[in-house]
Amino acid sequence: MQNIDLHNHSRVSDGLLAPAELVRLAAANGVTTLALTDHDDTDGLGEAAEAARGAGLRFINGVEVSVTWAQHTVHIVGLNIDPLNPALVAGLSAIRGGRMERAERIAHELAKAGIPGALEGALRYAHNPKIVARPHFARYLVEQGVARDVPSVFKRFLVKGKTGYVKHRWAELGDAVSWILEAGGVPVLAHPGRYSLNRSALDSLIDAFVEAGGLGIEVITCNHTRDQAELFADQATRRGLLASRGSDYHGPGESRLEPGKLPPLPPQCVPVWQAWGDAALH
Repeated sequence: MQNIDLHNHSRVSDGLLAPAELVRLAAANGVTTLALTDHDDTDGLGEAAEAARGAGLRFINGVEVSVTWAQHTVHIVGLNIDPLNPALVAGLSAIRGGRMERAERIAHELAKAGIPGALEGALRYAHNPKIVARPHFARYLVEQGVARDVPSVFKRFLVKGKTGYVKHRWAELGDAVSWILEAGGVPVLAHPGRYSLNRSALDSLIDAFVEAGGLGIEVITCNHTRDQAELFADQATRRGLLASRGSDYHGPGESRLEPGKLPPLPPQCVPVWQAWGDAALH
């Protein structure tokens, strides 16, 4: 029986495990096909692919692209990409270039709130200095005793309207989709139920994604309730979108589910992996 998990993070972005450690965990949990989808960076794919070969897993090259749409941050997962494609490489590099500037502004806001040294602290948790993300700040704040765990830090400091939140402009939706398509990949709208959007705005986001050339939508993810999974399965069916399944795993103690521990896709869905022949599964 296939156990396919197409959304996971390593410490190349904001996960806690090295790519090879992530692969070994997935293999231990019975995953048969795994994608590594780090934020805005593909540097972990080689290590993960090598570990997958050793563990007998099929491996999918992936990435999760940060996007600004209608003043909201949303994420587009690219699956089965060529990580060396020039358009994708240039686009991801541009996104990473803005991350340090955002990190400096987050640290400035936290300092004004009486929490000094946040940038240096976040950098200690960032194994990849090109990707300094909010979870790195959150781990530092937990270390400092400011909050009991990472989710508490986000609720108190790092989400819209809170002390450490700063607005930032990521990639355009159309650009992100275009980069993934040019890299031979499948653009997938990540965890649509996680965004703070009402039903009308969510429909508009999916409309814009499809119009830009988007091909898939995450139906099963740790961020979705059972009702949300049914809603997005219906959206996939009505709009002719491929359905994806991914745990959005970041690491022990910070994720609801480990790789491979998700329920199956609803039966009416067309799985995204049906678009790939065996040759596409690295």
